[in-house]
Amino acid sequence: MKKAMVTGGAGFLGSHLCDLLLAKGFEVICVDNLITGSEQNIAHIKTDKFTFIKHDVTKPLYLEDNIDFLFQLASPASPIDYLELPIQTLKVGALGTHNMLGIAKEHGARFLLASTSEVYGDPLVNPQSEEYWGNVNPIGPRGVYDEAKRFAEAITMAYHRYHEVDTRVVRIFNTYGPRMRLNDGRVVPNFIKQALGGEDLTVYGDGSQTRSFCYVRDEIDGIYRLMMSDYSHPVNIGNPEEHTILEFAEIIIRITGSSSRISFKDLPVDDPRQRKPDITKARKLLGWEPKVSLEQGLKETIKYFKDVLEP
Repeated sequence: MKKAMVTGGAGFLGSHLCDLLLAKGFEVICVDNLITGSEQNIAHIKTDKFTFIKHDVTKPLYLEDNIDFLFQLASPASPIDYLELPIQTLKVGALGTHNMLGIAKEHGARFLLASTSEVYGDPLVNPQSEEYWGNVNPIGPRGVYDEAKRFAEAITMAYHRYHEVDTRVVRIFNTYGPRMRLNDGRVVPNFIKQALGGEDLTVYGDGSQTRSFCYVRDEIDGIYRLMMSDYSHPVNIGNPEEHTILEFAEIIIRITGSSSRISFKDLPVDDPRQRKPDITKARKLLGWEPKVSLEQGLKETIKYFKDVLEP
């Protein structure tokens, strides 16, 4: 039986990844310091093949058992988190990734880094392919996340080249679905919470900025396929269907049947104007592309948030 470790395993994406790995017969070690994750996300897992370790990956971690795969997902991932936790965000991208690469090297484990579309910054090309080097402000407020992930990619590739660690790098685009935090600060939970509460939906700027939304089930499938592939360089995993934020707000209002209106506020500093993945590599190398429509995915997500708001 193969054994996998998932850091950030009690988070939104991490908990879904733990579910998939267990369903595929893996033993799973979930590591999380619960700074943004929650034990509620893994409370449903009742099996002796699952171990939870509360730990901060920026500090040394010693494992008695050997592991075969290590998924490094640990990091605050929403603007509200990394703006409130800038030092922690930088440390987990640098020290946390370094520590986890050391564990992968020691155990001979295959290592996957969960990177992000934010490495492209406010892109000057659309869609963004893996060959694009990005347009990032390293000293802006968002730079703590963008540069933490860019450093994490750099040290991952250094371990691959100089220590021959078997590495994978996934660049995750906007992902949504059940287990997102209600006060996550990202656009999907914000809009759904506001719509269900009959509040105005807050759109920043004029709403012409674009995002591409991938349902969590598709995202996790892509991450798993990349880990099991033989490709060691970055791969975009996201949905190339692009929507303006204003369009997206109107879709949320329609699906929820809300009487909410739309209000406008100033655009945050360095907020990307465009976000759309080029998934040519994922299609060719992994045989992957998203299957869940935005309508279907949002209905499942809205149901989850209704249950959270009205237990």
